[in-house]
Amino acid sequence: MNSSLYDPAFWSRFQFAFTIIYHYLFPQLTMGLACFLVYWKWRALRTGDEKYNRAVRFWAKIFGLNFAVGVVTGIPMEFQFGTNWSEFSKYAGGVIGQTLAMEGMFAFFLESAFISALIWGEKRLGPRYHFLAAIGVALGSWLSASFIIVTNAFMQHPVGYQIEANGTLGITNLGTYLLNPWALIQFAHNQMAAVVTGAFVVAAVGAFYALRGIHSTQAGLYLRTGTFVGLIASLLVAFPTGDQQAKMVGRHQPVTLAAMEGKFTGGSMAGVAVIGQPNIAARRLENPIEAPGALSFLAYGTFQSYVRGLDEFPEDQWPDNIELLYYSFHLMITLGTLFIMLMMVANFQRWRGRLQSSTLLLWVLMLAFPFPYIANTLGWMTAELGRQPWLIYGLFHTRDGYSRVVSNGDTIFTLIGFTGLYFVLGLLFLYLTGREIAHGPDGEVVSGAADEVIA
Repeated sequence: MNSSLYDPAFWSRFQFAFTIIYHYLFPQLTMGLACFLVYWKWRALRTGDEKYNRAVRFWAKIFGLNFAVGVVTGIPMEFQFGTNWSEFSKYAGGVIGQTLAMEGMFAFFLESAFISALIWGEKRLGPRYHFLAAIGVALGSWLSASFIIVTNAFMQHPVGYQIEANGTLGITNLGTYLLNPWALIQFAHNQMAAVVTGAFVVAAVGAFYALRGIHSTQAGLYLRTGTFVGLIASLLVAFPTGDQQAKMVGRHQPVTLAAMEGKFTGGSMAGVAVIGQPNIAARRLENPIEAPGALSFLAYGTFQSYVRGLDEFPEDQWPDNIELLYYSFHLMITLGTLFIMLMMVANFQRWRGRLQSSTLLLWVLMLAFPFPYIANTLGWMTAELGRQPWLIYGLFHTRDGYSRVVSNGDTIFTLIGFTGLYFVLGLLFLYLTGREIAHGPDGEVVSGAADEVIA
């Protein structure tokens, strides 16, 4: 697809990419924090230790702020299906509309109903019902993700559908659609990545308090829990969920696999490029350093498996931005590897009883929290760029999905509006979150802390 600045589809794609990348900064943290809230509330019930209740009260406020901004930034995406992607909605609305409606009717209302009880209802509900509220919030946030991912998985690997007499899509088997194998693997992979984000944020706040020498008990709790969960989740992102996701791509989107690795010619013992620069014009990967056989094994389970190259597919089926796809995938893998290494070091220090006193490591943990956000964004870019040039893989091209009546000027105008609005929302979110961190889990503003957090 021609993605020049004069192509209306380019601007509709750009606007949707901007709004969804910004939006997903918030749900990934709520999904990750949900597990911590349930665990700490359970520990409070089991042990009666008030430090766990303090942690829940503090992080429930952070959760609520993320939830609120996530709702505000999520609404425009729903409208874009009608305004910017009306042809796609007309073609596939009978399928994807089902799960998008389920997400709003079931998951969103479940989460929003319980979140107020979690934040403000502890005294009125009592310990047991407050624990159930935490479970309700967690179920709502993860159920919401499941419906969204089922929708996306259908676009990656369509199942359970039929083509109606008028040429649009309809569902033939709801169970097949909801239990799409691609969706099951993608959900597990995505949720573990969200837990990584939550773990890094929790550990970062603990590291900040430890470096400041304040809220010592809570700092230790956040560091211990965050680094332990972070290690487990980082490993699960890589294996088995990431491994199975790669195998799914190899089976159902072989041209995407070739583009992700810059493989222009096929062969057995195909390697994973550690370093290399794709040269599309010359049809080669320049200056490659590869791990021989790794791609064959990761995609198909044996080192001798044959991996097809891009030259075995018609060029109009290639992803339309191979360079960005290639670098997105490899940067994501690099960051994931660094996450595992960092959390292994942190857990080693935790085992030695020196985590809270390791100043250099605390600085690294505190400054590392943005990188899971970057890795998650790169992961979704890999999935969406890899699916191109299709909106629904093998069925419906991206070039056919945008709204013909919406001009470039209209889309650019609304994009400018979104940019300004989201900038203001971002500043407000950072201020409110910084204020909560400055107040801390004990509810007292520590002198100088607010300035350091917000600055």
